[in-house]
Amino acid sequence: MNSIFLTGGSGFVGTNLQSYLSQGYQFKNFRRGEQLDVKEDIVLHLAGKAHDTKNITNPNEYYQVNTELTKQVFDTFLQSTAKVFITLSSVKAAADKVDGILTEEIVPNPQTHYGKSKLLAEQYILSKPIPPGKRVYIIRPCMIHGPGNKGNLNLLYDLVNKSSPRVHPSFDNQRSFCSIENLLFVIKLIIEKNTVPSGIYNVSDDETLSTNDIIRLIAQIETKKVGNLSLPGILLKLLAYIGDYLNLPLNSERLKKLTESYKVNNGKIINAIDEKLPIRAEEGLIKTLRAFSLKREQ
Repeated sequence: MNSIFLTGGSGFVGTNLQSYLSQGYQFKNFRRGEQLDVKEDIVLHLAGKAHDTKNITNPNEYYQVNTELTKQVFDTFLQSTAKVFITLSSVKAAADKVDGILTEEIVPNPQTHYGKSKLLAEQYILSKPIPPGKRVYIIRPCMIHGPGNKGNLNLLYDLVNKSSPRVHPSFDNQRSFCSIENLLFVIKLIIEKNTVPSGIYNVSDDETLSTNDIIRLIAQIETKKVGNLSLPGILLKLLAYIGDYLNLPLNSERLKKLTESYKVNNGKIINAIDEKLPIRAEEGLIKTLRAFSLKREQ
C-alpha cells in the first residue's frame, strides 16, 4: 500500500483527495506547527493561503504559507526517501490576465501577493536539482470547483437565483474551469505513471465556458426562464464597485474572477498522462451547481 504525506488535508482538495484515493493509499496528515518528518512514499503539498477576494489579508500571510511552508516541505522531501513530490500552485503564479491562451511557456508576471507568493515557491523548487529516483511536479490549476466548494461560483449562483427571470447579466467572455474530479484524476495518474516527466503543468477542463453559459445552466437547474433582457456589464460593475466600499459579497475582485476571459491550455498534462479527462466542463459545472441547489433546499 502506498503511503502519502499530506498537507492541507482538511481543505476542499485535500478532503476530496483522501476519499478519491481511499483504496490502496494510506495518509499521514501534517498540521501546521508539527515537526516535518517524512517517512512516506509520496509527498502531496496542498496547504496554502487562498486568494482573498475581499482584500483584507495581510500580505505576509501569503508568503509565510505559500512560499516559506512550501520551501520547508520540499526540503524535507529532498532529504527523505519519498519518491514523488506534488505541490498545488495556481495559474495565477503565471499571469493575472491572459491574452489568448495560457501555456506553461509564458514568462510569469503575477501582480498580486497571492500569485507572487506562489511563483516564489515554484522558483525555489525549480532551483534545486532533483536527486536520481525522485519526481517533482508543480500543478497549476485554474478555478477549482465541485460539490461542497465555497467560492465565487456560489456567489454567481445566488445572484442569478435571486434575480428576475427576465433579466440576466451579459458578458462576452470565455474562461477555463477545473472540475475537482478532473484534478484528482490527474493527480492519481501522476502518482501512478512514472513516465510523466517532472515539471510544471497547467490543469483545467478541456472546454471553456462563458459567464452566460453558467447562467444558462443555473437557470436550467432552478427551472427558471432566462429572458432576453440583458443587464449591461457596466451596471453590474457599478454594483461591484459599491460593494468594494460597503464590504458586500459582490465586489470588483470577485466580479472579475467570474466574468474575465481566462483560457488555459491543458495539452501538456494530457499528453503526459496519455489519458482523456473523465468529465467535460459543462458536466462538472452542472454537478457543482446542483450541489448548491440541494444545499439551499435543506
